Amino acid sequence: MNRSGQFKKEEQYLVNESLEVSVGENTIWARRLRSFPALQSHNYRIYFFGQFISLIGTWLQIVAQGWLVLQLTSSPFLIGLVAAMGTVPSLLFSLFGGVAVDRFSKKKILYFTQSSSMVLALLLGILTNTGQATVPVIAFIAFLMGTVNAIDAPARQALVPELVRKEQLASAIALNSGIFNAARVIGPGLAGMLIAWVGTGGAFIANGISYIAVLIALWYVNIHDRAAEQSLHPLLAIKEGLSYSFTHPIIRVLLMFVGVVSIFGWSYTTIMPVIAQNTYGLDAKGLGYLYSATGLGAVLATYLVGAYAGKVSPSLFIAGGNTLFAVSLILFAFTTSFPLALILLFFIGLGLLSQSSMMNTIVQGMVRSEFRGRVMSLYILMFMGMGPIGNFEIGFLTEHLGIAWAFTINAAIVLLVGIIVFMNRERIRARYRVYKQEKTFDQ
Repeated sequence: MNRSGQFKKEEQYLVNESLEVSVGENTIWARRLRSFPALQSHNYRIYFFGQFISLIGTWLQIVAQGWLVLQLTSSPFLIGLVAAMGTVPSLLFSLFGGVAVDRFSKKKILYFTQSSSMVLALLLGILTNTGQATVPVIAFIAFLMGTVNAIDAPARQALVPELVRKEQLASAIALNSGIFNAARVIGPGLAGMLIAWVGTGGAFIANGISYIAVLIALWYVNIHDRAAEQSLHPLLAIKEGLSYSFTHPIIRVLLMFVGVVSIFGWSYTTIMPVIAQNTYGLDAKGLGYLYSATGLGAVLATYLVGAYAGKVSPSLFIAGGNTLFAVSLILFAFTTSFPLALILLFFIGLGLLSQSSMMNTIVQGMVRSEFRGRVMSLYILMFMGMGPIGNFEIGFLTEHLGIAWAFTINAAIVLLVGIIVFMNRERIRARYRVYKQEKTFDQ
């Protein structure tokens, strides 16, 4: 397909107010999603189940880490600080991780990253069970795991297209989002039960064991995993990817909005252990219920985005999800009713994942294949790398203003930026059409 044809398909799928068009690969998204054709691929099916088990383990780690720091310090700021240590590496190293993925075998990279994460999780579990897991130790291990993840995340993103046929890719993207959110439902509740049964150390060890599922899956995946030839110096390759991303009018806006949502939207999860203990008097099991309520909303969001992406305007998905999230978070900040809190957390997950999943889908659908690895590593940087800023910010605001005002301020910022983007959507589309014409002319 020539460059002009590619831009035409992009505009039909992602820029028009209505997505009900009859041409282009992406127009079959909603119909294909219902049968999940990616699961027809033997390689993807093996990887899918291994990844699902590992993601549940990841949520065991997240919940147990926050709960352990809370028990050691009772400080919202330190909870945020330790969480930030786990996400700072995404800010520092994810772009280099994207370049590494293009230069080496993705399977070999994942063998290394998954094995390293397994060792670190088991080490933290042993240190916790022997009473040696101090806050500095937890923060250091979180930083090491975050560093590994800065390479692991781009590798996982880049591996998926090699596991399925081209026409199965949309289904694979939807399923990846689905298992992440399903793990968000199962993992926290399971973490609460494990912590109550075998302690936080046992939860860390269980996470370490869960990585075995991915390693086995990778062993049985049979693909021709060849790294692409790279003639550019890594720094020049990164520069080229940044230039492409931030000159593309729609990708640029979405990446910046993803960063805002990461800082001021997702950061509320860092304070959930404080809310569980101080507001509702809950133990670790109760904390798991709070996380799972959000996860249920996220699962519904994944289904809605997949089923209606070809029927509802992306801008309405993003704006509607943004508004639902912000309003629900403000109400959640001021409620003291546990049943109402669960309902509001459900809507928080529904709103937050509706907009986030749609933005991910748009970026994946618009990016040119030769830039996919670098653009998605930049997406990961904005989605995860901005997390440390949000963790510091929410911890600081909570410490000085209280949970209610901290959540209200963050929700208002996310809502305001979302309104600005929505109000300027026609101008963004106009800039994209100019950009498309310029690139076509250059050919």
